[in-house]
Amino acid sequence: MNSLSAAEDFFEALDVPFDPQVVRVNRLHILKRFSDYLKRTDMGGLDDDALRALYREKLAIAHADFVQSDAVTEKVFKVFKDAHGKAFVGLEEIEVLSVRS
Repeated sequence: MNSLSAAEDFFEALDVPFDPQVVRVNRLHILKRFSDYLKRTDMGGLDDDALRALYREKLAIAHADFVQSDAVTEKVFKVFKDAHGKAFVGLEEIEVLSVRS
């Protein structure tokens, strides 16, 4: 697994079917989600076959997350989590207008 780099390499090595268009648009998001799923999973004591099955399952789920959704909705990366519903305007950007009658 350490020698794999492109998202498609992971799908091919693990023999997980994928939609090339979904991967092309969301490759980094899918790999990050895959990594997040693995980090939250106890893999202690699993043999190679069980690990491969677990990796296949988590990669398929990560891919499925983006088949019907998108990167902004899924908020995999911090930039999307922080940006949702927040805006900042510094005081130096506020201009006071006087109203004359």
